[in-house]
Amino acid sequence: MAGAGRHRTGRGSGPMTERERARLDQPRDLRRTLRPRRDPDPERFGRFAEGAARFLGTATFIAWMTMFIAAWLAWNIVAPPSWRFDPYPFIFLTLMLSLQASYAAPLILLAQNRQEARDRITAEQDRDAASRAHADMEFLTREVASLRLSLGEVATRDFLRGELRSLVAEMKEPADDTSDAPH
Repeated sequence: MAGAGRHRTGRGSGPMTERERARLDQPRDLRRTLRPRRDPDPERFGRFAEGAARFLGTATFIAWMTMFIAAWLAWNIVAPPSWRFDPYPFIFLTLMLSLQASYAAPLILLAQNRQEARDRITAEQDRDAASRAHADMEFLTREVASLRLSLGEVATRDFLRGELRSLVAEMKEPADDTSDAPH
């Protein structure tokens, strides 16, 4: 009993994984083990959806679709009866257009959701930039006000000229007073 609990149904020996033990009561799906499952890449599919939605919203698509439907209708009305593949109620055409619409609507919604997510991120970045700009403007406004107050305390050129003139006048007065005095 050395190998008890370690035997894999006909696949050699070795410890069984928890997943294998949990599924002993179910048949194994061999396709699952032979071919790894790939999940679709959401980014790649999203880019495809945006491209499809972008094309579906163009005049080129409308023109091609109009020409296709006109050719379809013309063929099934004008062609000899034995060559017509979709007679008057045009059920096959209706089915194809419904199928196209059933794929177009989700692709357009997916593209809109991706665009909305990008717009939301852009709006958040714009809000952050505006908030930083507002804070910077408030800071600069306070700095300018502080500089104005500081400049109010600094002597201006006219004030200094006036002070110098009064000092020169004061210096001349004692000199004039001493020259007038008798010796």
